[in-house]
Amino acid sequence: MSDNLTRLNKYLSEAGYCSRREADRLIDAGRVTINDVVPEMGTKVASGDVVKVDGEVIGERKEDFVYLAFNKPVGIVCTTDTRVEKDNIIDYINYPKRIFPIGRLDKPSEGLILLTDDGDIVNKILRASNNHEKEYVVTVDKPISQTFIERMAGGIYIEELGKYTKKCDVKKIDKYTFTIILTQGLNRQIRRMCEYLNYEVQTLKRTRIMNIKLDVSLGKYRKLTEAEFKTMSQLISNSKKTFEPKQQQHRKNRR
Repeated sequence: MSDNLTRLNKYLSEAGYCSRREADRLIDAGRVTINDVVPEMGTKVASGDVVKVDGEVIGERKEDFVYLAFNKPVGIVCTTDTRVEKDNIIDYINYPKRIFPIGRLDKPSEGLILLTDDGDIVNKILRASNNHEKEYVVTVDKPISQTFIERMAGGIYIEELGKYTKKCDVKKIDKYTFTIILTQGLNRQIRRMCEYLNYEVQTLKRTRIMNIKLDVSLGKYRKLTEAEFKTMSQLISNSKKTFEPKQQQHRKNRR
């Protein structure tokens, strides 16, 4: 009987409603019910249970997952909360199925971001410990020195976050432009790194995520090819895809 049970956050992600991380937030906020009862974090769903989010029934998945590569324009916010942010990525794309972005790209930045309705794959891609590469082209406000390149590549302490950036690959393109390949996803990482060295980012574009390259016009999207998805799946095959959410740990601490 236990073999037929599925953790609630996994159920929501496999149904294509949201990522496991977002599911944990919804559960912790009391917005999810099982048979009209608000469950505890970690509750499992049995066959025949009725799962709802904000009163909407979430059924088991019957269709193939969607994987999109989107060239995000400046000004679009990577959020699924369409009630709060009018310039959100979901309304902008207006895809006929419910999808959500894998990770974020700052509002003033542009370039490649992946979207899917496969919540189970999201955490595998996002985990910084998995060392998945993301490549950016950055333009700054003054001439780039060799010292700047070496400092950026060697790691910088970001005081606001209390963390050092990992060593990374940085190459100068021209007087004001460089490329940087990160395996880390700290908040506003590149902008904070540049600010530490007294440079200001003028433009920031993400051009690659792992094996997926930016090759569509600004504001457009395309589906991943079978070859791209196969390679991506191989790259993340050894990645952890689950983690104990902070909300769950917080609940433990309250007991």
